[in-house]
Amino acid sequence: MAKLLWKPSEERVKGSNMYSFMQYINRRFDRDFSSYDELYQWSVDNIPDFWAAMWEFADIKASSDYEEVIDDVGKMPGAKWFTGARLNFAENLLRYRDDRVALIFKGEGQDIVKMTYAELYDQVARVAESLREAGVKVGDRVVGFMPNMPQAVVAMLAATSMGAVWSSCSPDFGIKGVLDRFGQIKPRILFVADGYFFKGRKLDSLERVADIIENLPSIEKVVVTPYINEEPDISGVRDAVSFDEFKSGQDNLEVEFEQLPFDHPLYIMFTSGTTGLPKCMVQSAGGILIHHLKELVLHTNLTRDDSIFYFTTCGWMMWNWLVSALAVGAELVLYDGNPFYPDPGVLWEMAQEVGLTVFGTSAGYVAALMKEGLKPGEEYDLSSLESVLSTGSPLSEEAFEWIYQEVKPDIQLASISGGSDINGCFACGDPMGPVYSGELQCRALAMKVEAFDVDGNPVVGEQGELVCTAPSPSMPIYFWEDPDGAKYHRAYFDVYDNVWKHGDFILINERGGVIIYGRSDATLNPGGVRIGTAEIYRLVDLMDEVQDCIVVGQNWKNDVRVILFVQMAPGYELTDELKNSIRKRIRAEESPRHVPAKIIAVPDIPYTINMKKVELSVKKVIEGEPVKNKDALKNPEALDYYENIPELQED
Repeated sequence: MAKLLWKPSEERVKGSNMYSFMQYINRRFDRDFSSYDELYQWSVDNIPDFWAAMWEFADIKASSDYEEVIDDVGKMPGAKWFTGARLNFAENLLRYRDDRVALIFKGEGQDIVKMTYAELYDQVARVAESLREAGVKVGDRVVGFMPNMPQAVVAMLAATSMGAVWSSCSPDFGIKGVLDRFGQIKPRILFVADGYFFKGRKLDSLERVADIIENLPSIEKVVVTPYINEEPDISGVRDAVSFDEFKSGQDNLEVEFEQLPFDHPLYIMFTSGTTGLPKCMVQSAGGILIHHLKELVLHTNLTRDDSIFYFTTCGWMMWNWLVSALAVGAELVLYDGNPFYPDPGVLWEMAQEVGLTVFGTSAGYVAALMKEGLKPGEEYDLSSLESVLSTGSPLSEEAFEWIYQEVKPDIQLASISGGSDINGCFACGDPMGPVYSGELQCRALAMKVEAFDVDGNPVVGEQGELVCTAPSPSMPIYFWEDPDGAKYHRAYFDVYDNVWKHGDFILINERGGVIIYGRSDATLNPGGVRIGTAEIYRLVDLMDEVQDCIVVGQNWKNDVRVILFVQMAPGYELTDELKNSIRKRIRAEESPRHVPAKIIAVPDIPYTINMKKVELSVKKVIEGEPVKNKDALKNPEALDYYENIPELQED
């Protein structure tokens, strides 16, 4: 039975944006809802009415109103949203132009830098003017290869203000990883920084940039932000100009916001690319705007008085999600660097300094803090903190409890889950509801999420495949260079007709909570019983002796056996005694089915650049299959350790 960890006070419930929205729905549609469950059910039963209400509640700025919310609520993919509407994404994010702080930037080892909404607007106007002078037109691609810094936000807003399409990679991507992505979409302008900081080191980017653009003939100009050097030498980079030289020197410029259809392309997001070239998912300006505002305003309870942070790079969708908070007028906190340098408390010290109200992170970060023994609530003043968000991988029950014990007892902990595919969440936080250990609070409004059993039937209280049985506006409008939609259909709709199969293994319980068990394509099937990898990770991650681990299923004698690879913490060895201890713990807290047949020590665990474990790649290696695109990995050399392990050929 999951433990109740927190329940909002009545005052907090009634002061939430979600409560205000529920009252708005009650008035507008003559309802009498008093709970999230009622509101959720109405939202999925009345999808056009929900999104029409969200349009009004979020005060979407448009030069032309829509004629129809959705043309066919039963169509996936291909439903048309808000036809007739004309708007601009950047205009909605730049609705505030006052002297309140818009961006706070903290670079590793650097002093905090602040930018007001008025300054942000001015910077965007200057860069947009220069992009026009450079010949950028509606539909052109403008890209960033940058740290998570203000200039990246400015560049994105400037590009999208004029109807260009934005895409970005973080500077830790290798040359091939960047070319695999940008090479497909043929951008005209590339924004970069001269380098970045990581663990106290200055890492130069310009040498890689020079190599990248030699293989990207579509690039006409490279705009370089000085970061690790005050005056970097950019002479070795073709068509390079400094950021300050590029942006217009004119004063009092106004941004010319191109008014475009709701479904005009905004972002190109990429799949991880571990099974081939990354797929390029094109998402719409209106769809991302209204979807993000739903999640930020309602599910995150964000207001102009909030200071929101998410630990992310420009290569992860959480960057796009975070930047949309500008439309709320909140204070965005950007961080670039290692979250444990110079010590494990660096992000919490920053939270104290800026008065963070929303702290966003990942399950892996929380697990690492637990092992470090950090007590943020004791060591830092977190009096302003109201909520903690976590995503990237399932947050364990123990991590839930640690947050309430060691961070703050009176906060909303929102474990959220979705993907780059929808640039948002299928399941997330409810400011009006309780928090139970190990559970995501709710399915997101208007997201018709269900768990399907092996026969494709919806189940409650049983593990199943995460599916979405109705469209939402942030789903991709198409995949790049996929004229007949075959790639798009193959990615999500090949298994169930007209139903989005996301690829997660979940359970929806009777109270509407959601438990994530990991990727369904990495689900273990010993003896035909489906087991989520998260069930094993949550136990092994707590062991001091183990720094990291990865678990896969190995095909063995007409069955599947569970193989656990462990990266030992410094000073520890994998002894028979420790193996027995791991097995005993897993058997006692999960089941005999979960117990690994083999536990093997390895020097490193492979991750994608977005820090997700690659169980499928490891499974392929141990079974002698090729891994097609190792450049999608942060540490591709780690896969070498999994080849030809003698122990895997033994009973």
